[in-house]
Amino acid sequence: MEIFVDKIMDITHKKKLKTLFPESVELDIPLSTLSQWKVGGNAELVVRPKNKFELIELRKWLYEHNVPSVVIGNTTNLLFSDEGLKVVCIKIDNTFSNIAISDNMLTVTPGVWVPELARTAMKAGLSGIEHICGIPGTVGGLVVMNGGSQRKGIGSVVTRVETINTAGALKTYNNEECGFSYRSSIFQQNNELITEVQLILDDSKSKEAIRQEMLAILLSRRGKFPRKQPNCGSVFVSNPDMYSRYGTPGKVIENCGLKGMTQGDAQVSDLHANFIINKGNAKAIDIIYLINKVREVVYNHTGYKMVVEAKFVSPNGEIRNI
Repeated sequence: MEIFVDKIMDITHKKKLKTLFPESVELDIPLSTLSQWKVGGNAELVVRPKNKFELIELRKWLYEHNVPSVVIGNTTNLLFSDEGLKVVCIKIDNTFSNIAISDNMLTVTPGVWVPELARTAMKAGLSGIEHICGIPGTVGGLVVMNGGSQRKGIGSVVTRVETINTAGALKTYNNEECGFSYRSSIFQQNNELITEVQLILDDSKSKEAIRQEMLAILLSRRGKFPRKQPNCGSVFVSNPDMYSRYGTPGKVIENCGLKGMTQGDAQVSDLHANFIINKGNAKAIDIIYLINKVREVVYNHTGYKMVVEAKFVSPNGEIRNI
């Protein structure tokens, strides 16, 4: 993720970027069309790079001209401001998507859809990432967040990550250098953009065994999570200490009587209390209100201040904790 807080791009920058990347640049895009929460004002300029060479060229230009930018993926962990986005938005999605398999090694670009990666591994008879099969996001964001389910993280199978820094230079990290921990990695702090990820998986299971495990995970998710209404997935990170004493965040929130609580069109889901859904026209300010209220009530009941998994994106591109 990339953070600039001092300058806003001007019309000259917009015109130049549109000239440099005519097929990749879009102007004045409603963030609600990009956001999994379906909230946010307009993004003034969105770039969807097709490959790492275009990314290198883009980041070099932005660096040389001191133009502010922010990097997003499928936005499953982002909450955009109601005021929109006034900086260049670099969106990594299926325009930058490729999977290569060699024996039990997968080399993956950041725009690959996470469920697609899980299915591709299954079809190749490779296991170790079944737990990601129901996660609605891209691989770049998954690695940044060390995402996963069942208290697992993708970092356990990552062997190499290639990035581009803010000046457009390529860098490579091995697993240890990535600093993976529960829902965290070094890439949340270093402003580098992931261009390629290498995974080593297990080839000892049958395709059918892998498929059955994935089907069981998907069935479990369908019964527990709100899938038809806009949301960002789990809002609060599970705390091992709180879990051992009181249970999961969803259980604690429900036990505090907060399931179904609303603010505007935002609601603590009545299906799973660790989800906040958009019932139609929710604003970012409504979602933030619910987050703060839930955190306050849970703290008063348990003494634990829950950490929010989602991040807030301000109009000037700052990605910060909620």
